[in-house]
This record gives sequence, C-alpha cells and structure tokens, in this order.
Amino acid sequence: MLPTFTSLGSGAAVLMLHDADGGHLSFAPQVETLASAGYRAVAWDMPGYGHSAPIEPYGFQGLAQRCLALMDLLQPTTALTLVGHGLGAMLALEVALRHPARVRRMVLCAGGPPLDAAAVRDWVAPRLQALDAGHGMEQIAQTLVPQGIGPGALPEGVRLASHAMAQVHRATYRRALQALVAFDRRAAALSRLHLPVLLLGGAHDRCTPPEALQALAHVLPDARHASLPQVGHWPQLEDPDGFDAALLDFLARRRTLH
Repeated sequence: MLPTFTSLGSGAAVLMLHDADGGHLSFAPQVETLASAGYRAVAWDMPGYGHSAPIEPYGFQGLAQRCLALMDLLQPTTALTLVGHGLGAMLALEVALRHPARVRRMVLCAGGPPLDAAAVRDWVAPRLQALDAGHGMEQIAQTLVPQGIGPGALPEGVRLASHAMAQVHRATYRRALQALVAFDRRAAALSRLHLPVLLLGGAHDRCTPPEALQALAHVLPDARHASLPQVGHWPQLEDPDGFDAALLDFLARRRTLH
C-alpha cells in the first residue's frame, strides 16, 4: 500500500522524508519554495504516520520498500532527488544503498550518520522515557522541542515543529525511535555512494552535531557540509530562508549533472 503524501508544483520530483518527530508538515515551507522554483515538491507521511498504513516489522528495509514504491509512482523512469531530515536522512541513505540507480542526489538535513552513545542518551532516551511515563504526544512535543532548537529559531517554525510532533501516533513513535537507534550503515557501505550529497544541519543541533555531519562528508565521495548558525535540530523550520537558499543552490548547481 502506498504511503500518503502531499504534492505541489510540476517538474523534476523532490521527495522529502521527515524525521521520527514529525510528518509531512515538517517540510511545509520547502513544499512551497520548491514548487515555486519549478520542481514537483512531495512530502510523504512515513508508514504509520498520518494516514499511511504501518508496516511490520518496522525497520529500514520495510521503510525503504515503501519509499521506493512512492518513487516509482512519482518518477518511474528516471532517478529523483531525496531530502531527508533526521531518521528520514538515514532512510535516504538506505534507499540509495539499496537502489542506487533510482536516486539522483540527496540532501541530508540534521541526520544521516548512525547515532552515537551521547545522542542516544540525550535525544532518544528522554523520548522513550516520556512514552513509558504515559505522556501524550502533545505534552512530549511541548517539553522536548524547545530543548532541541537553537537560540535563533524562528518562533513560527518552532510552533510548526511542535504541532507536527503532536500529531504522531504514540505506538508508531516508539517503533520509529527504536529503528533510529538500529541504523547501522557504516563508512564501508556509505563510501560506495557516488552521487552528489549536501549535508545541511544546525550549529546547535545536539542530536546530529556539525562534527558528525562533517565526518560523514569525509566518507561520502561527493558530499559537502554546510551548517546554519543559531539553529538546532529543525533547520528547515527554524531558519527556512537559510535552509531553502542552501537547498536551491545545491539543486541549481547539480541541475545539469547526473
């Protein structure tokens, strides 16, 4: 069963894959920006999110299969662009490793490398503990989103990040967090990805700090890293203007390649 998605514009497809903490609304500003720039902007709801049917078992293999099915619907004969945030960045890498001919280029936002022990302790554990304590998603969002943003975050973007997180189903959220920790694609595999990649994060991101993205940039054969100042784990919402400028520049530079 195909996942649900929102789509705007026409042209080459850019598929946006949200983090465990969000949904298609996590890329709401970028849908409009990309459509205005001549792309078909697509933001999906990952299996179990929104109205997308869940999968069992819940892991990167099944998520990649559902993602590929949507890619085949959107652009069946040519490779397309993936933009992933957090867990969605990991999924973009997984799809590219499994089906390299289907991915033209990638933007990995605030994610991609496997989480280290500090990220698990500081980011995943508090979320699982809140679920174990019986807290609702709105309460979890109101508590944890403000802890993950940077000092210059756009207030409207923070509200949207909290709203998107509040819509996540609790059972799916637990499964997504467990999948997040289980991502184990290491340098040996990632070094085989010969496609253009932009690694874009926030300077104040405690989940995927700039040094983690920079290290991944050294592993990927054709990657560059950019860090947005004054923002945290939701750069596309905390600084949509800065994020969109970097995204459009990357897409324009690579428009005639690959």
